[in-house]
Amino acid sequence: VAAEEVKEVVAEVMEEVAAEEVKEEVVAEEVKEVAAEEAKEEVAAEEVKEEVASEEAKEVAAEEEKQEEVTAEEVKEVIPEEVKEPKDVSQEVQATEEVKEELEVTAEPEQETV
Repeated sequence: VAAEEVKEVVAEVMEEVAAEEVKEEVVAEEVKEVAAEEAKEEVAAEEVKEEVASEEAKEVAAEEEKQEEVTAEEVKEVIPEEVKEPKDVSQEVQATEEVKEELEVTAEPEQETV
């Protein structure tokens, strides 16, 4: 009779141990799933950070390019028209030559009288 009771107790304990092991396996599997989900979230978060950084870099580059265009436009406005389009100086040279010749002509008689 005692052997029969021991067998029953051992069977019950074995069932409890088996049930506990199954619970532990289920919990371990759930922990793995949670860890995998967290890893996916971390990867997604990193991708978002990279995308945001890339977008910010694009915005900065666009702003710098816009500033360069504005600066170039400002420089164009500051440059005098004469520098942008060189004027024709041939008339001025001709007038200067004529004045020079007149001065030479008027200077010659004075030199003779001295």
